Amino acid sequence: MSVRPEAPQPRLHDWFARSAHRHGDGRTALEVDGHHLGYAALSALADTVAGTVLARHAGRPARVGLLASRSVLAYAGYLGILRLGATVVPLNPAFPLARSGDVAKEAGLDLVLADASLPDLDSLPVPVLRLTDRDLLDPPAESPVPAPPPAPAVSGNDLAYILFTSGSTGRPKGVPVTHDNVAAYLGHVIPRYGLGPGARVSQTFDLTFDPSVYDMFAAWGSGATLVVPTRDDVLSPVRYVNERRITHWNSVPSVAAIAMRLRALKPGAMPTLRWSLFCGEALKTAHAGAWAAAAPNSTLENIYGPTEMTVTWTEYRLPADPADWPDTGNGTVPIGTPYPGQEHLVLDEDGRPADEGELCARGSQRFPGYLDPADDAGRFHAFDGRRATAYDGSGPLTPEHWYRTGDRVRRQADGTLVHLGRIDHQLKIHGYRVELGEIELLLTRQPGVTDAVVLAVPGRKGEPVLRAVCTGGPADPAELLDALREKLPAYMVPATVGFTEALPLNANGKVDRAALVASLSRPEAA
Repeated sequence: MSVRPEAPQPRLHDWFARSAHRHGDGRTALEVDGHHLGYAALSALADTVAGTVLARHAGRPARVGLLASRSVLAYAGYLGILRLGATVVPLNPAFPLARSGDVAKEAGLDLVLADASLPDLDSLPVPVLRLTDRDLLDPPAESPVPAPPPAPAVSGNDLAYILFTSGSTGRPKGVPVTHDNVAAYLGHVIPRYGLGPGARVSQTFDLTFDPSVYDMFAAWGSGATLVVPTRDDVLSPVRYVNERRITHWNSVPSVAAIAMRLRALKPGAMPTLRWSLFCGEALKTAHAGAWAAAAPNSTLENIYGPTEMTVTWTEYRLPADPADWPDTGNGTVPIGTPYPGQEHLVLDEDGRPADEGELCARGSQRFPGYLDPADDAGRFHAFDGRRATAYDGSGPLTPEHWYRTGDRVRRQADGTLVHLGRIDHQLKIHGYRVELGEIELLLTRQPGVTDAVVLAVPGRKGEPVLRAVCTGGPADPAELLDALREKLPAYMVPATVGFTEALPLNANGKVDRAALVASLSRPEAA
């Protein structure tokens, strides 16, 4: 008896293409910057991007940077790059161009597709294709863009996108994600959240932040509408939800915290919402409660996942009655349990299974390893059923290896996981991952700085504020901060830089960070 082979998983562009085939212009795919584009229209614009790239670039590119945001070009560009069978590498226009240049080199980009209105694009170290929304929406009749040829065959193991996170080595660290990784993820979340025609999905995340993959492709993979806010809209979520009739919300919890602080989360304020998802930071129970009261028709879920496990990887659905919400002991909503088919371990400091310790993960959503294999050493475990041993990079990295998330969790009696914080010096600010070592390394490269420690101390309202303490001198703190701003996004630049004669050491001869934090932990002045 012959066994029929399993059908291949859809590639990332397929999720959109199938909806475009089904819905044409009968359904709106994208609302951005005053434009309403049906599925057929957006598909045609993606073809225009793909054809333009082929016409102006020698050969089909393998990896393309996308330097655009909240525009028709950004979304048609994302789809157009995938349409070519290439890998998308999002770049953020809000970040220093020098950082985008570093990413371009690390990723081995063939070219960058960029918003032509951005300045200084000639400084990028790879060819740049400049386009505008007008180029796509109103192309000159005398120079039609050739239609791209049929999309090439793409393997499930090929890379759909590469995102770059803050790296402890002082350079951005590339996280490649395969088409099969994304297919496993979308295959779960689209039906879970009842997405389909008529759903209107928020898009609060920049394309360099992986929850944007959910926003775009959970919407487009189901025939829903992606509704892109302006930057001002993100700061006024209640107004945005109501004016744009959002049904599916997804954001970092700090958006809810800001809305709560501004007293915008009045009971019943967002009646159109059916689903509310929060990810990227710990979700405080108080913020969840205020949001749930403001969106009484919405089911609220806390979702969690490192970029390396493809967007999100665990889920916890809060009961409809707040009286039934769990008390986790730290004022946060549990991160829940892994998605079906995903595996996890909780390991203590000795690498043995425990109810509290580091969360390790594997499964169909686990990325294949960092873009630079040297970054894999120490980030994975082999586990023999009794004890884990760190992967040292000397042998092949296989799907059997467990990714070390660096997150501390506690497993409750029912198997639900509660997030307790980071085990290293990495943290998240505004939902973005920050490696303090990257900032420290850049500081030590500045004239007059001998050593540097960057610390996160509580601000006036409890939010983490970065402060740097250096040895050496003389050096002008303002000049040091200006130098960091040339290489780092704003959320990674410390609020202050101070100098000390010597860094305090603990009994083991290591820098006593706890002592430094204690000396700096004064809330921000008003």
